[in-house]
Amino acid sequence: MLIIKNLIKKYDSLTAVNDLNLEIKKGEFFGLLGPNGAGKSTTIRMISTLTPKTSGDIIINNKSMDRNLREVKMKIGVVPQGNNLEMEMTAFENLELHGRLYNMPKDIRRKKIEEILEFIELKERANNLVKEYSGGMKRKLMIGMALMHNPDLLLLDEPTVGLDATARRRMWDLLKRLKDEGLTVLLTTHYIEEAEVLCDRVGLIDGGCLIELDSPKNLIEKVGKYTVEYYQDGETKERFFEKKEEAATFASSLQGSVNIRPSNLEDVFIKLTNKRVVI
Repeated sequence: MLIIKNLIKKYDSLTAVNDLNLEIKKGEFFGLLGPNGAGKSTTIRMISTLTPKTSGDIIINNKSMDRNLREVKMKIGVVPQGNNLEMEMTAFENLELHGRLYNMPKDIRRKKIEEILEFIELKERANNLVKEYSGGMKRKLMIGMALMHNPDLLLLDEPTVGLDATARRRMWDLLKRLKDEGLTVLLTTHYIEEAEVLCDRVGLIDGGCLIELDSPKNLIEKVGKYTVEYYQDGETKERFFEKKEEAATFASSLQGSVNIRPSNLEDVFIKLTNKRVVI
């Protein structure tokens, strides 16, 4: 579905994405994790054609972006970090506008709008102005707009940023339905639990480079199933263990606040880079 070959993006002397190679299969829900400035959003912007690449190739459905830009753009749906809704229009009008921009015939467009409103659970609020919506409702509508033209690939750039815990989990339910329907999704997120819940595979990116790639379960097992988190010399530290008994033995040798817990993807990233994903 999506093949990225030797992708590079430079801004003068800064290399934001450095020789990235990646393949995402059809129907896969894939996550890119990394701290701010790691290159996640830049990668999304290049795939969505919003930012020109310096070199390399992006291939979607066996079509190179270099030679089939218009055709490739029609196959992509994008949910950006920032709000891209028309606030003085209703949900129906936002979807109608998006459908017209993609030259969808009226009968097909109206049928799709009804399907989208039902899917994102905004049918009862379809004729309310978007400025009256909650943050979670706006995010749902942004996803609905990205789905209007039946894309083969959906790009989600921090889709739950700014949402409270309840709204975020409701959004997860919506994204799980997309996953169940077999849509190919590329997600960037700072929320570790989000990636663990939703993604078939994740790539850890740092300094524009892909440093690890596997399923969440396999990545966690690489560092150890249990983490001992403790405070020492003015900073929080972690040690990783395969068995809970080993973790408990180590924890008993420490003084002060100690926490034994199952390892997660952020622990993987910390061990590999000495950085936290959420910054």
